[in-house]
Amino acid sequence: MPKLFRVILPVSDIGLAERFYSQLLGIQGKRISPGRHYFDCDGTILACFDPKADGDKFEAKPNPDHVYFAVKNLDAAFVRAGKAGCQWIEEKIQTRPWGERSFYAKDPFGNPICVVDEKTVFIG
Repeated sequence: MPKLFRVILPVSDIGLAERFYSQLLGIQGKRISPGRHYFDCDGTILACFDPKADGDKFEAKPNPDHVYFAVKNLDAAFVRAGKAGCQWIEEKIQTRPWGERSFYAKDPFGNPICVVDEKTVFIG
């Protein structure tokens, strides 16, 4: 069975990405290179990647679709997200038609994200 091991989030400021995702996720992560900061999300690595800081010749562009995080305490994550500096965040936590409790947001770089209560994760 394949295992998803890394998800790349393009960012244009690795320091800001480290601070934002540390606050949102409640974990520190680890700087891997000048332009990469990794967060271990239960075995899947969230890799914040700043190409310019790593010496690459291209600009970071936001992902086209959401990255989803499942958390134990959605209410606490919503408060942290509000303080972390989202570019946009829903006004409140919602219960979706399929039963998930979640909120949608955009990180400071325009990457769309969604944070879901792990007790309500719908897998089909």
